[in-house]
Amino acid sequence: MSTVNLWDSAGHAEAYLERADTLPHRAESEAALLEHVPASVGRVLDLGTGNGRLVALLKARNPGLRAVAVDFSPTMLELARSRFAGDATVDVVMRNLDDALDRSWGRFDAVVSSFAIHHVDDARKRSLYGEVFERLEPGGVFCNLEHVSSPTPALHLDFLTAIGYTPEQDDPSNKLLDVETQLRWLREIGFADVDCHWKWRELALLAGRRPR
Repeated sequence: MSTVNLWDSAGHAEAYLERADTLPHRAESEAALLEHVPASVGRVLDLGTGNGRLVALLKARNPGLRAVAVDFSPTMLELARSRFAGDATVDVVMRNLDDALDRSWGRFDAVVSSFAIHHVDDARKRSLYGEVFERLEPGGVFCNLEHVSSPTPALHLDFLTAIGYTPEQDDPSNKLLDVETQLRWLREIGFADVDCHWKWRELALLAGRRPR
């Protein structure tokens, strides 16, 4: 498996942002995530926040929501800090998801992520899911809008074509894993009501809840 991660490069981050809004079904996927995060949640952790897009969507429903927004890309962190400048309810924090979550952040009513966790290797994915479980309040939800692997190479090529990429443009930072394995891990860790609530080709919403 590749150990490459290009997301600390400004050029890589900027190239992604130029195309982010044109990703097929992007709004639909985010609406599915919002549907599974109660509007009443008081405190949220966003893993791989990018420019803060997901936190902004959550705060549009609940302006009083408090969030810790985590990323390690200097470009993304600058954009997120600019977006939430003067908003004391959002803490933008530099953290590589290869590193353990900081316990000093406390616990959260929801942990969310949007197209970020697939940049860590599979062993780290599983351990990160365990850390998320520990950071959730009882009854808290985890919603991971994720880039997952296709069952076959041909279907992966079909996905690239559908999003307007050539095989040469495939991101070497991606470390994709199938939906079934990740759902099984969540159940083994102790999450309840685990399911894939939405999927289009290699984009999927994986979610679970910490039992009360």
